[in-house]
Amino acid sequence: MEYDRLRKEIAFAAARLLACRQCSTYPQARWTAARAITRSHLPPEALPTDLEIRMALDQQVAADSRLHAADQTRPDQRWQYFLSLLLPLEKVVQDRDSHPEGDVLYHSLQVFELARERCPWDEDLLLAALLHDVGKGIDPRDHVNTGLAVLRGRVSERVLWLIENHGLAQRVLDGTAGARARRRLGTADDAESLDLLAACDREGRLPGRKVCSPEDALRFLQDLESENSD
Repeated sequence: MEYDRLRKEIAFAAARLLACRQCSTYPQARWTAARAITRSHLPPEALPTDLEIRMALDQQVAADSRLHAADQTRPDQRWQYFLSLLLPLEKVVQDRDSHPEGDVLYHSLQVFELARERCPWDEDLLLAALLHDVGKGIDPRDHVNTGLAVLRGRVSERVLWLIENHGLAQRVLDGTAGARARRRLGTADDAESLDLLAACDREGRLPGRKVCSPEDALRFLQDLESENSD
């Protein structure tokens, strides 16, 4: 097709902008990338869809994971990467009706603190609590799948599972999930931890609650990882 090559070029450029946090939404990344590549007028069929940009982002994340596999085993590199995902969340404002506490970073730190009060030894649960909404800094409309894409290869499968299902667990708690979903989560091996994450997610919406900094949260997790590996 006439525009296939251009669409792919724009999609990968947009994915780079999202990955580097230079843009926070797909539309912004799409138009910024398009303007950087060409100043000519582009018809709609020349522009990549959100899905195409998502696929390009997934490919870049996978390639980056392979390229930096050795570095990602170094704690300083891994935790710095998590911090780079967390800091932009301070600028992501949420709906005041469902999130009266304010921005996504403050909410995430509340969820982390609540989980730490209840299970201070569970590294995976605490990491999921802290990182469960990082996708909102990239694509608020599909934050769960986006978060999974940027975390895959850097966290355990258990952390990914907890993040992937925390929204469904919320619906189970409020009674809006279907019977099949309730049965599936109810019989899962880690159902208790998922229920706890969902409860902390729901409770972590209090204006004025005292929380630690993201740096302190990550230092706690890094120390916990060292203790658990001894």
